[in-house]
Amino acid sequence: MSDDRHSKADFVELITDPTEKAQREAENGVRQFRAALDIIVSNIVPSSGAFRLKQATILLLNQEALQGIHPLAGTYRNSHVSIGQSKHVPPPHIEVPDHIAEMCAYVNDHWDEKGAIHLASYLLWRLNWIHPFADGNGRTARVVSYLVLSIKLKSLLPGLPTIPDQIAADKVPYYRALEMADGLWQQGILSLATMEEMLEGMLANQLLNATEEAST
Repeated sequence: MSDDRHSKADFVELITDPTEKAQREAENGVRQFRAALDIIVSNIVPSSGAFRLKQATILLLNQEALQGIHPLAGTYRNSHVSIGQSKHVPPPHIEVPDHIAEMCAYVNDHWDEKGAIHLASYLLWRLNWIHPFADGNGRTARVVSYLVLSIKLKSLLPGLPTIPDQIAADKVPYYRALEMADGLWQQGILSLATMEEMLEGMLANQLLNATEEAST
């Protein structure tokens, strides 16, 4: 049995062959990351003005991940969804737009006072908590988190593997951080300490690798 927290929703698959689907997912992953890099670059140039996270950006990045794979690519889910290997129950689909709007408002309202790691951690948790899409929630949450981290740091972050790739390579710490944040949120507490610690370590690893590559 897989230990991944895959979304479970009713939908008609556009690709049924596992090999073909895996190939398309890989291709879409590259396109999604390139789209995120384009957004980062356009928002770190001096003339870009103040950044604001918009729902359209999140929808675009999900569309890139699911194009040709899922009929609801780039749109919010229209039914209930569950998460495999998780106790968390995402909110009803009719509440998704309001939750996403509140999430974006939190980032935009706290842009100047909160650090890059906190905002990235918040998005990585909150997008997974809302689970706004029928599929591709984890991929979209990771790339949106990385996008905001990069823009907040005003940098096209160097080094490999990137934070999203590090998470994909070993999801156990990631899932643990999500569960910790979920549990505290059930108590009415917004605490992202475990997620922040994870992202800090991964950012340090990415940047250290860039330094080592530059010195060789």
